[in-house]
Amino acid sequence: GEWWKADTETVINQAMQLGVGPNISDSHTINGHPGPMSDCASSQDGFNLDVENGKTYMLRIINAGLNDDLFFKIAGHGLTVVEVDAVYTKPYKTDILLITPGQTTNVLVTTDQSAGRYLLSVSPFLDAPLQVDNKTGTATLQYANTVSATARLTLVKPPPQNATPIASKFSESLRSLNSKEYPANVPQTVDHSLFFTIGVGVNPCANCINGTRVVGTINNSTFVMPSTPILQARYYSIPGVFTEDFPATPPHKFNYTGSGPKNLQTMKGTRVHRLPYNASVQVILQDTGIISTESHPIHLHGFNFFVVGRGVGNYNPKASPSTFNLIDPVERNTIGVPTGGWTAIRFRADNPGRDFNPTLPYCLLEGVP
Repeated sequence: GEWWKADTETVINQAMQLGVGPNISDSHTINGHPGPMSDCASSQDGFNLDVENGKTYMLRIINAGLNDDLFFKIAGHGLTVVEVDAVYTKPYKTDILLITPGQTTNVLVTTDQSAGRYLLSVSPFLDAPLQVDNKTGTATLQYANTVSATARLTLVKPPPQNATPIASKFSESLRSLNSKEYPANVPQTVDHSLFFTIGVGVNPCANCINGTRVVGTINNSTFVMPSTPILQARYYSIPGVFTEDFPATPPHKFNYTGSGPKNLQTMKGTRVHRLPYNASVQVILQDTGIISTESHPIHLHGFNFFVVGRGVGNYNPKASPSTFNLIDPVERNTIGVPTGGWTAIRFRADNPGRDFNPTLPYCLLEGVP
């Protein structure tokens, strides 16, 4: 996770008053502790994971942070990924994980080292020219029969903050289990196609000190939270709460991963895009260079989806689909869209309701039987 030396409500309220993003966190944590390597801890502080030699443990690892993609490592030990976002994967052996905010990853760890203490680390991944909390959170894996808590600690070297090749290799190596018992039912055809550009904009703000506010945007639309819940409005046919005009494609086309348009203002509203029931849906999630390219965590409520493709630069509707994996793509509910790149997902719209697909803005996808 992430930790601030301030009340987090105060942090967000200050950001809203200034019209900018919130201050970066002061530390990364493992189970709530910055760890023994932090500036404010002793060598015995932090979370301790006690293990016995010769056993295999399953660790459930969750990125509960707000902003930061995180690398995870254990000194001297390999990791076997077996599950992401509560969906089985083909076992993937690695020595490092990348976890986007909101993602979960289950790994198997075999305790095959000699008695001692071994450092666990979480450190940020950011390959964009933006400010980030560069602190490394740590914890300790300690073998039984280790003489004392002051025994020698085997350290771990986190990867560079901008280690894009390591991040890409991990993301592209995950595969669905796709067994007889747990098949990967990937939609092979597309009934409904969406293209979402993701980024930020700048809108006028009368209540902000700077007179403007940085906002999240999908297809140049910034979500406005209604006073009446949307499901309630739909159920009781309450008019005026939302409109059904969320654009399926960007209203203005440009070089998405370039510098972006000069006009940074977005459209605001509570807008819905209606999906036919049981349609196979493809969504292209395209990062943009408006203000700056950056990785965006995207979560789809009410569904899992298959990550059939990803790439760097602008999505090419003619060439990019030839790279799609329609056999055993990883299935999950949260994905990080790569900095200056795109991700393609597919799912079946078989869960009627209103489902949020948020980064900082929201897109409401309405499935109606």
